[in-house]
Amino acid sequence: MELPLVVGVDGSDSSLHAVDWAVDEAARHGLPLRLVHASLWERYEGRRPTIGADRPAEEVMAEHIVASGAERARLRSAEVKVSGEVLPDDAVSVLLREGHEAFAVVTGSRGRGELAGLMLGSVGLGVAARAVCPVVVVRGPEQNRRGAAGRVVVGVGDSTEGSGAVRFAFREAEVRGCALHAVRAWRRPVGESADPSDDAARQHRDRADGVLSGALRKVVADQQPVHVIRDVIEGPAHKVLVNASANADLLVVGALRRHGHFGLQLGRVAHALLHHSECPVAVIPQRA
Repeated sequence: MELPLVVGVDGSDSSLHAVDWAVDEAARHGLPLRLVHASLWERYEGRRPTIGADRPAEEVMAEHIVASGAERARLRSAEVKVSGEVLPDDAVSVLLREGHEAFAVVTGSRGRGELAGLMLGSVGLGVAARAVCPVVVVRGPEQNRRGAAGRVVVGVGDSTEGSGAVRFAFREAEVRGCALHAVRAWRRPVGESADPSDDAARQHRDRADGVLSGALRKVVADQQPVHVIRDVIEGPAHKVLVNASANADLLVVGALRRHGHFGLQLGRVAHALLHHSECPVAVIPQRA
């Protein structure tokens, strides 16, 4: 049985963008699409206005959100099998549970009620930082969301957190029929010469290039041919990858999950990208 692509819906414009992106992704991979809406209306039953047949207004609204999202998905692609459900819990808890039986979880960058100034909503951040499956936060301009760039970018971090992300990125580039841009950032120690031609700088670049080559070598043998663009760039990783995201359809990064640790396990680079990327971001968890 194929695991579904799960997308959280709440009726916001951001979640509608997530639905559109998820439909296209499900079609590329031949996956069913499952829409879920988290609702706690049962806790307030009897304390809110009702609509006909004594049904709580929140229940009616929740069902409408899922039904309209499913209709939007079917209109976008008749080939994708779409289902939907309202689940009684908070959004983060619902999506984390759904992630145990999902190909990936997709969310918008902001939900209903989020302050306009927030760069990333609390739901997207909470799910990306704790899920056991890949999480895609759909953000960026429309041309990046619809795949106009023809490029998937993967940030290659340390070996402990990178192999799953590289493998996911290869698969995405393959199903999209586009190039894979593999990026490794490096920085020289504080106080070291800024001359890019000195021996120390070359050593740092060579070391970064070795990490990049090693990460790609572990995955390339198992994948179909994909055009790979390699880049070793000096600078803070989050700034290097945000710049790369401007010309990308998807930015893929790894997130290390340490056994026995609770709370958000995301890393500074992934956290920054979820707030500032110019394209959708896929966070791929990997156990330490």
